[in-house]
Amino acid sequence: MKIVVTDACIFIDVINLQLTSKFFGLDLDIHTTLDVINELYISQQQILEGYNASNRLTVHVLTGEEQISLMSESYPKALTPEDRSVVFIAQKLEAIILSSDKPVRTYAKRLSIEYHGMLWMFDQLMTQNLITKVEACIKIQALISSNLIYKNNAELQAEITKRLKAWSE
Repeated sequence: MKIVVTDACIFIDVINLQLTSKFFGLDLDIHTTLDVINELYISQQQILEGYNASNRLTVHVLTGEEQISLMSESYPKALTPEDRSVVFIAQKLEAIILSSDKPVRTYAKRLSIEYHGMLWMFDQLMTQNLITKVEACIKIQALISSNLIYKNNAELQAEITKRLKAWSE
């Protein structure tokens, strides 16, 4: 089972698209940090708390020693403290980073950490038969409508169009 460390933007999109139970149904060992949880609205935190309580989400609370280690690293200024915690835990666990944030993905690439975003997550949902093609098409179009990252990016639009075509057949 692959270990993934997820940032806030993935949780926000998954919850907004009402794909939370399916996301946690993936054959993935899903981790995040308390810093990321604290970025979310209380209602989103409550949803994730249920998955944490049932051991389907691992929330890392950085120790004082880990925080000192984290602060001693030189990270790009574009990374928030929460982003840094995701990268730190991903490195520690030798895990995949799940993020749609360009600075996180760029830094992960620089460190040779495998990273993916929402489109990969959709691919996983399809591969593992957790959603139908029709549902995938509806949800990915809802993602485009609700998230500017996907609206204004030609490369992402091309990837989305490719998936929509495949899933519509």
